[in-house]
Order: sequence, then C-alpha cells, then structure tokens
Amino acid sequence: MSKLRILYVASEINPFLQTSEVANFVRALPQAMQEKGMEIRILVPRFGVINERKNRLHEVVRLSGINISVGEEEKPLIIKVASIPNAKLQVYFIDNEDYFQRKSVFFDKQDKFYEDNDERAIFFCKGVLETVKKLGWAPDVVHCNDWMTSLIPLYLKTTYKNEPLFKETKSVFAIYNNGFSHKFGDDLFEKIKMVDIDDQLLAPLKSKDYEGFLKLGMEYADVVVKGEDISESLTAMIQESSKDKQFEINSEEEDQLFESYYNIYTDLAG
Repeated sequence: MSKLRILYVASEINPFLQTSEVANFVRALPQAMQEKGMEIRILVPRFGVINERKNRLHEVVRLSGINISVGEEEKPLIIKVASIPNAKLQVYFIDNEDYFQRKSVFFDKQDKFYEDNDERAIFFCKGVLETVKKLGWAPDVVHCNDWMTSLIPLYLKTTYKNEPLFKETKSVFAIYNNGFSHKFGDDLFEKIKMVDIDDQLLAPLKSKDYEGFLKLGMEYADVVVKGEDISESLTAMIQESSKDKQFEINSEEEDQLFESYYNIYTDLAG
C-alpha cells in the first residue's frame, strides 16, 4: 500500500506562531504521523508577526504567482517555505501583502477584530487548494484546524470535486475554543462563492459569525473532531450540527491520541 498523504491546514504552528493550543497540536501530530509512515504537507498563513529572517522563510517562486479571487477582487498569492527545526518537516506559508503583512493576527493593537478576516480566511482556503494543485500532490485526507480553515471541506465537495488531485480526498474538521463575537457583512456569501456554490449550500453560515463558520465546516467535512476544553454551549452546537460525523478523542496519553488520529485517517482513506 502506498503512503497515506495527509495535508494539515491551520492558522498557526509552533515554532513560527502560537496564539492557542492549536499551534502545539499542529506541530506534534504531523511529525507523529510521519513517523508512522505517512507523507505530510503543512500549510499556514504567513501572518506578519512571523519573523521571516529568524525563521528562515524564503519564497517558492515556482508556486507563487497565482491570483486568488475574493468576491470581485483578485489578489496575488505568494508561497513561502521553512523547515521545522529538529524535524524532517517543511511548512508552506500562504502570503499576500494586503492580508498578511500586519504585525498582528486576527485583532489589531486596540484589540479590534479585523473587518476583513473573512476575506483573509477565504484567500487562505482557496490559496491552500491552489498551492496543492501546483505541487501536484494528491492528499488522501485534509485535516482542517479551527474556523479559518472551515471553507476547505465545502470547496472540496463542490468546486474542486472534479479536480483529479482531489477526487478521493476526505476532510477532517477540528474545532477549538478560539471564538470571536464579530458578525461579517451581507456580502460574505458573494465573497465565498465559487463554481457550483450557491446560497443554499452556504445556508449553515447564515449567521455570518464564528458559529456559522464552524457549522459550515461541520456540514461538509467527513469527520468532525472536538478539541479539548470546549465550552458547553459549543459542545451542544457541535453535537447538534455534526450528528454522526463526530469523533470523540478523549485521551490524556499522547501516544493514544496519535493512534486515534492514525485510525481516523486510515479509515477515511479506505
């Protein structure tokens, strides 16, 4: 049997950026799966707080140069890469001057949520799939972490379903306690839409907020995983929305945790 190919997508990863427990998880799990014989790719945004010189990021010219549409606008996609110290893993960074050059992540210095975080998420999710296409690398499973990645399961089930690289691709959507209270504007649906996507398919996102993004991710993912320390209200929403897709992982032991994910991936890939 050929190696399973797992694509990890998240908004952060140690040692480049950490704002929550997601960064540690996305650092540890891919290496554990690689050690179990899986082939790994990792994609994250190149937020401006990431020091390029210190972390030795450099542009991958052969992957850069695509334009990504967000609503009626098109923005150039720049791809950078860096190696994780003391590991045989590389991280690809999705970059764009308008969206990711700021010296903060989702909130400005006055702790105000960026109005265009929806566009940044859309650009990131589309940029991930276009980068994988350019790599010519067909993932068996895309493991999406947190709200910023929630559009990827939708795109895989619609616009990209006929792409040969993604024909057999399954998705895992992991949810954490990284919520926000902001509500996005009425043009959100128009920005998200691609070929084969209409308002009806975006119905889970009708609230245009954090929970809406989670509901959309859960609707189109093949498996939904709940992170640790999720609030009771969020847990109830997850149980209601993900129904039979939910996979409970309640392990204090790291080895058992990794084994659970290994089993999820192998089951999904058939």
